[in-house]
Amino acid sequence: MKKTLSAAGPDATPDSYVSALRGWRRDCVETLRAAVRSAATLDEAIKWGHLVYFARGPVLLIRAEEERVLFGFWRGQRLRLIEPRLKPGGKFEMATLEIGKGMIVDAFTARRLAAKAVALNKALGDPTKATLRD
Repeated sequence: MKKTLSAAGPDATPDSYVSALRGWRRDCVETLRAAVRSAATLDEAIKWGHLVYFARGPVLLIRAEEERVLFGFWRGQRLRLIEPRLKPGGKFEMATLEIGKGMIVDAFTARRLAAKAVALNKALGDPTKATLRD
């Protein structure tokens, strides 16, 4: 895993995570965060050193690294019709969009992804506890 940019220690809050960022990464994270928070009711926390959003289990993450920002979804493989740049990988049905300097993810798409991800958790439950029949 690449190095994250924030100093997300044990006392970190989502606000402190964002305020520790600079430049395009901060702009990107602020845009994604605002879109996600306007899409659905989610619990926001710092977990595993980055922003993680929960609704009946983990839904999505936003992680700032040195040269990219990751926008990942626990059931992201089911969201590729909304955003084809999502790359499958990891456990569960994880898929992540790697955002580099100059790349654009519009707020409308980010809201659609977040809303659909929340709806999937509502319908299917916690993705970390899903069975193979899902």
